[in-house]
Amino acid sequence: MQTTKPHSDIINHNREAWDKQARANCEWSQPVSSEQVATARAGQWEVKLTPGTIPASWLGDVRDRKILCLASAGGQQAPLLAAAGAKVTVFDLSEGQLDQDRMVAKRENLSLTAIQGDMRDLSCFDDETFDVIFHPISNLYIPDIQPVWRECYRVLKHGGRLLSSFYNPVVFVGARNPEDAKQGIIRPLYRMPFAEQDHLNDKQLAAKQQNQEAFVFGHSLSDQISGQLKAGFVIAGFQEDYQPAPRFVIDPYLPTFLATCAVKTGNSL
Repeated sequence: MQTTKPHSDIINHNREAWDKQARANCEWSQPVSSEQVATARAGQWEVKLTPGTIPASWLGDVRDRKILCLASAGGQQAPLLAAAGAKVTVFDLSEGQLDQDRMVAKRENLSLTAIQGDMRDLSCFDDETFDVIFHPISNLYIPDIQPVWRECYRVLKHGGRLLSSFYNPVVFVGARNPEDAKQGIIRPLYRMPFAEQDHLNDKQLAAKQQNQEAFVFGHSLSDQISGQLKAGFVIAGFQEDYQPAPRFVIDPYLPTFLATCAVKTGNSL
């Protein structure tokens, strides 16, 4: 018999999983170098929302702008934006990831604020606090994303921008069978919304918890894009990118990274 764990337990587990990733110095936990910071201070910098390059107009001149790096700790985006002159706050579930940003800030004498918390609850911030929210792929680690869009809308200033990225939900629909993958076969099995924990037996759940591997959730494009519109945003930009290091059979055939530039202009629907 399968035992499904409450989503609150999953969130706590995912926090511990990302603390482990930070300790292991995974790809998204490798802090930027002193050379990269120096280059950013000189005006040459780039932060990644997807593997490719986002249009320059999405961020523009960040000097003196208040930027919230949402669920994007790891010592990468926040330090570069701070070095480029932005007033940066990085907010993340994982203290281990946040410690990477704190380390770079101390090493490079950068001014940034690091706060631990759940991306669905930004109540520690007042209304209309930020000019920009930079939110790279991370909402696959929470079961419900509408609170994220509503909170982002609330804490952005009028005319502020939300830059977010997420996976094309097609990556979640296939059965996770290694033999199929070797043969280039996709067997559609799961519908959106997708909650990984609901499709694992007790043995698989126990193994994932013991290994401290994060659980993921797949969200529909309606939740991702229409959710932003319902929160009150206007979508001003959209970008697709291919996965440079394919993990799924589908990756070479269509862009599986999606990104939006949303502007706070009106009222929620």
